[in-house]
Amino acid sequence: MRIDKFLWSIRFYKTRSIATEEIKKNRVSIGTSAVKSSKEVKEGDIIKIRKNQIDYKIKVLQIPKSRMGAKLVPLHIQDVTDKEQYELLKLRKMTQDYYRNKGEGRPTKKDRRDMDDYVGNDVDADFTDWDDFFGETNDESEEDN
Repeated sequence: MRIDKFLWSIRFYKTRSIATEEIKKNRVSIGTSAVKSSKEVKEGDIIKIRKNQIDYKIKVLQIPKSRMGAKLVPLHIQDVTDKEQYELLKLRKMTQDYYRNKGEGRPTKKDRRDMDDYVGNDVDADFTDWDDFFGETNDESEEDN
């Protein structure tokens, strides 16, 4: 089976054309050499794939006949990726959580909600009781008459 079709059939890439593009960009290799889309995959091959700044390594156990369900993928490949690569992925996700420095740019909706919660949404505290003002002035004007 061609490597682009193999990567698509084991659901590593969503479409076969995306797999082909990644291969053209030299992000996929078998052993130590970069491959072309037409390279045949054999059982026992170790494929290195660079995706999301992580170097994945998969070992081919079986060649599937066509694209399969996600539950059947472990029957055809074995993940032999280094644990350090997954730790790098965790670190990158954690650093993306902090998306901008405070005080830079316009506040996002989340920032605005956080500020509103901090300040408080007590609407009654923002208004003065106008009845007290009008009641006092009306009482005084009635007494004068």
